[in-house]
Amino acid sequence: MTENFQFTLSATDGMARRGQIDTPRGEIRTPAFMPVGTAGTVKAMYPEQVRETGADIVLGNTYHLMLRPGAERVARLGGLHEFMDWQRPILTDSGGFQVMSLAKLRKLDENGVTFKSHIDGSSHSLTPERSIEIQKLLDSDIIMQLDECVSLPAEHNELERAMELSIRWAERSKKAFDNAKGRALFGIVQGGDNAVLRARSASGLTDIGFDGYAVGGLAVGEPQEVMFRVLDETTPQLPSDKPRYLMGVGKPDDLLGAVGRGIDMFDCVHPTRAGRHGHAYTRFGVVNLKNARHKDDHRPLDEASPNPTARRFSRAYLHHLVRCEEMLGAMILSQINLSYYQELMAGMRNAIENATFVQYCAAVREGWTKGDLPALD
Repeated sequence: MTENFQFTLSATDGMARRGQIDTPRGEIRTPAFMPVGTAGTVKAMYPEQVRETGADIVLGNTYHLMLRPGAERVARLGGLHEFMDWQRPILTDSGGFQVMSLAKLRKLDENGVTFKSHIDGSSHSLTPERSIEIQKLLDSDIIMQLDECVSLPAEHNELERAMELSIRWAERSKKAFDNAKGRALFGIVQGGDNAVLRARSASGLTDIGFDGYAVGGLAVGEPQEVMFRVLDETTPQLPSDKPRYLMGVGKPDDLLGAVGRGIDMFDCVHPTRAGRHGHAYTRFGVVNLKNARHKDDHRPLDEASPNPTARRFSRAYLHHLVRCEEMLGAMILSQINLSYYQELMAGMRNAIENATFVQYCAAVREGWTKGDLPALD
């Protein structure tokens, strides 16, 4: 275990787990949702607003930050925490997913991947060692190994090749990490939707030894039931005394289902992206504020929400902002959505503590099904 990084499991309810990760920059209550600060900012949010939603940790992106403004520049300016004025924990992903999905003219081999920037076409190289170096320069608290993420569906041979390469890169990442004081290193389980490959990946990573284990290669186009099946097969094979992180997930129902399958950590751009597109997440489900039915509705989004912003503005006003593409609309809805996600995580933590997780999930889903339409006279 890396010095000054500790995971404590305090309660379980079925496969669902409540715990806490202690880092030098603060505690992370689990299950945890990490808002995504891709380029050193959670879009349309001040750092203090992100914290006020209940977030203990945010995610930064190696690929985007290495291209602009550059990891060495961020290091000279005091590291990512100082740069973006977020003094709590930061997890950085390795950049591998973005290289596969965004970069132009990429070429992958045993050593790493070379690619051209999607911003200006400049050439770059990312190896396991360089990815770790960049994340150290950013001064990340939780560092991810470089891996290869394959979109689903994919042929067995392609999934096996990428999984085995990811294990070899995991070994190199661990060596480059060199037990950095105050930081943690997570390995990433790959293998697509194949249970045997996932098991081999989990076993290989456990043999190497990491501070936490992520399940990668999901939320890449497969149906929810496939994702849940893979989690059913994979999470029991991961060490129970280390945090488990499902990368890039997801929508609220995905979070409920994945926590129920033993996952402790999540990240996703969805709540802020949805906010920028006029969608609000509430206990009633998703409210599409582009819809004309809101234009004369004086009701707030949720008069009983613990978030004062959700109680403050009328639906008519939010509809107006969204339809006029005013920046304030994106700011308000992003804050409301991140607050709802953190409210959901807090609710799950309390339910696990009280052994009422199944009942909590049923009540939440019932609220979504009921919706937000006013009762007919």
